Amino acid sequence: MDTIFTRGPSLQNRLLLAVSLSLALMFFDHKLDSFSSVRTLLASLVSPIQYMANVPGQVLSWTAERITRQDQLLEENARLRRQHVLLSEAVQRVEMLQQENNQLRALLQSPVQIPVRKMVAELMAVDNDPYSHQIVINKGSIDGVYEGQPVLDESGVVGQILHVGTTNSRVLLIADLTHAIPVRVVRNNIRLIVSGSGQLNTLTLNHVPHSSDIRVGDLLVTSGLGNVFPPGYPVAKVAAIGHDESRPFASISAEPVAKLDRLKYLLLVWPQNKDEEQ
Repeated sequence: MDTIFTRGPSLQNRLLLAVSLSLALMFFDHKLDSFSSVRTLLASLVSPIQYMANVPGQVLSWTAERITRQDQLLEENARLRRQHVLLSEAVQRVEMLQQENNQLRALLQSPVQIPVRKMVAELMAVDNDPYSHQIVINKGSIDGVYEGQPVLDESGVVGQILHVGTTNSRVLLIADLTHAIPVRVVRNNIRLIVSGSGQLNTLTLNHVPHSSDIRVGDLLVTSGLGNVFPPGYPVAKVAAIGHDESRPFASISAEPVAKLDRLKYLLLVWPQNKDEEQ
């Protein structure tokens, strides 16, 4: 069976002819530069094909670069978010420490009228009984705490020690129904008794005649009677006065100067006579 490869000159002759023509073309192109215009034309014709052939590679490179940059941006964004959370937490801690530092500074500069021994205590627990206003602090008998000891915050009287344990103590707040404290009015030295009302923001003044010179805003401080609270500790400010002539005494309420609903750090004080006994 004859094929197209068996027709015409033999394969050796064809190869020889092709090599001869190639050498001739190379000679003429090198010596005479005869095909420069043809080469330029062919290069112009081939350049769009070369451009199209390079497009997929360029697209892949651009896509890979974009993906890499996006991954880097996502990673950097996640890192910045983590840093933001950490810095936010640090700022909160700094603000909390600053606030506690201010509270402690104010506490140590509390309005004590005479030189006494002081100790800072911290709130441990609050009594859950709605009819009882008591708290627990982290100081006890090993710290020299005693029953009846005055307890202050940075503003004024908080209460007094009710029970003493080895490492903690229970404090009876001045707002408790069972608590009473002798006071005097700073403006005119009238002596009164302030009792708890069962509400943290309200105290009551007992057995005050209608004729007593008491005004809203009067500051009440400890009088020193009873030998529990030394004189001069701020206790409350008169908030409201009611006169009902059908009753023998005026109805007077006061607001504690101590922040009884926001206690954290407290100040234990030892009056001079107690300090000398110890």
